Amino acid sequence: MRYVKWTLIALFWLFVAAFLHYTLPQTDIARITDTYEKRIDPGENRWFWAQADVGSDINAANRDVFFIQTRRAKGDVMVYRNEDTGWSWPPYFKFDTSNLQAEAADLKSVAGDPQWVAIKHYGWRNEFISIFPNAVSIRPVAGPDVRIIPWTSIVILVLLAATFWAIWVRWRRFRARRIDPALEQIEDSIADGTDSIRRRFGR
Repeated sequence: MRYVKWTLIALFWLFVAAFLHYTLPQTDIARITDTYEKRIDPGENRWFWAQADVGSDINAANRDVFFIQTRRAKGDVMVYRNEDTGWSWPPYFKFDTSNLQAEAADLKSVAGDPQWVAIKHYGWRNEFISIFPNAVSIRPVAGPDVRIIPWTSIVILVLLAATFWAIWVRWRRFRARRIDPALEQIEDSIADGTDSIRRRFGR
């Protein structure tokens, strides 16, 4: 049972870590090499696509999605989707997909004049199931060595840690005051009953 318990605990925290890694904002330094629009038919990977842009038919079987192609500072390529999040999850309240695509096109690098940008995004890139991180904002930066401190993620993680700690402390206190004494009373009652049976039958 101990192995089952720790396995469940490990799986729970692994799920929490994966959820936070997917949802919290991350920033990449990259050069925009191209922007385009493509018709998408979400299938088994529909959970990794946002809803249709605000004002569009959310029940449509397929839709056009903006994409931003980049080459990151380390030399690898990355493709971002550019979709509204609207009022849904995750709560980025992004409604400016078309404006962001125009900004990305304007900041596109040209030969001999590389333009480095900071792309804030959430989500994962996976070639096997065709999912892409969703770009949230783009801004020009001085160069590929710019250091971006993820203040938003730091604040959220600190608040979550404080919340979990507060809940854990209160649970421990509640258990010490209410649950443990009740369990001890039950154990004492069982022990008293066992002793009575043994005395009655002379054992």
